[in-house]
Amino acid sequence: MSRTLHLAEQLISRPSITPEDAGCLDLLADRLALLGFACERMDSGPADFRVSNLWAKRPVALDSIASGAIKTVVFAGHTDVVPTGPLAQWSSDPFVPTHRGGKLYGRGASDMKTSIAAFVVAVEEFLAATPEPMVQMAFLLTSDEEGPSVDGTKVVVEQLHARGEVLDYCIVGEPTSVERTGDMIKNGRRGTLSGKLTVRGIQGHIAYPQLARNPIHQALPALAELAATPWDSGNAFFPPTSWQVSNMHGGTGATNVIPGEVVIDFNFRFSTESTAEGLKQRVHAVLDRHGLEYDLRWTLGGQPFLTTPGELVTAVQQAIAAETGLATELSTTGGTSDGRFIAQVCPQVIELGPPNASIHKIDEHIVVADIEPLKNIYRRTLENLHAQALAAAAVRAVQA
Repeated sequence: MSRTLHLAEQLISRPSITPEDAGCLDLLADRLALLGFACERMDSGPADFRVSNLWAKRPVALDSIASGAIKTVVFAGHTDVVPTGPLAQWSSDPFVPTHRGGKLYGRGASDMKTSIAAFVVAVEEFLAATPEPMVQMAFLLTSDEEGPSVDGTKVVVEQLHARGEVLDYCIVGEPTSVERTGDMIKNGRRGTLSGKLTVRGIQGHIAYPQLARNPIHQALPALAELAATPWDSGNAFFPPTSWQVSNMHGGTGATNVIPGEVVIDFNFRFSTESTAEGLKQRVHAVLDRHGLEYDLRWTLGGQPFLTTPGELVTAVQQAIAAETGLATELSTTGGTSDGRFIAQVCPQVIELGPPNASIHKIDEHIVVADIEPLKNIYRRTLENLHAQALAAAAVRAVQA
């Protein structure tokens, strides 16, 4: 059994359903401490929803810092997993790592305990070969990514920013691949902006509509306009911004009563071509133009972020090509991740992990043959960033 597989199985065996960590961070901190990482817990949240957070950073030699070439690369991820669903539908206990047909089964196998195990072993191998690296390494791990995500990565990032920590590169271990490990990485994500719209009318008997005001009838033309509006055209990395209704509730349940209000839940998944404030203003303009009596509450779930091709993307692409022969695809599709928080303080953030076909499903699994290549891609990325830093230092030395 490889060290990566063994560590992945240790993590999977811990039932860390959000916000429980179930000892995962202690296990990881003990292992990182042996590599010279200073491990700091930044737990947060109320007593009944306490979130476990770990910030671990490995100091570098002073002469490396003096060279001006040192940069910090962060490995970010989450130890929490989603609930299992009906246990009877699982082919084996979701928290007992099980092998069948060349696959490792267990909750978190793909999302994302194997990635975390691969992070750690990649760093171990890199440091064994490069004891004085020209990159400073750190880990940012949380037990609340699958839940509210209020007291997890967001809190850690805020604390790091407040004390002046500089983050240059970040790799998030989300399962981004489709068919083969490394065939797709996320170099950005769309923002998410939700609204709860309440349109008020006047309740009345359905046989006397002249004595009532039907809010559903009033809202429909505005909703049709919002659905037909082109919010932006997207760009080379993002599809056009999308507006979608997720829920609509109106009526008393009786068939002869005009309701007094209708409530509509909607969401924008928006590109970097739009802003949250701009979208809000345009929605209000449509509702006002239709003369609606309404309340609208907004929730900004995350800003969009984008890492254009540069040092980190190049290092990762080269690592994937060297390990798998694949020319990886850059993508910004899918939902949100903790990358949205990290991108506020780190200019280059990408997401890279194993295939995601089984995430959140019954019998979640990962192909065992994908595990070592994933770890090797992470290690090769560190080697490439180290080589970039050496080359930059050499150029400065010549110029001096």
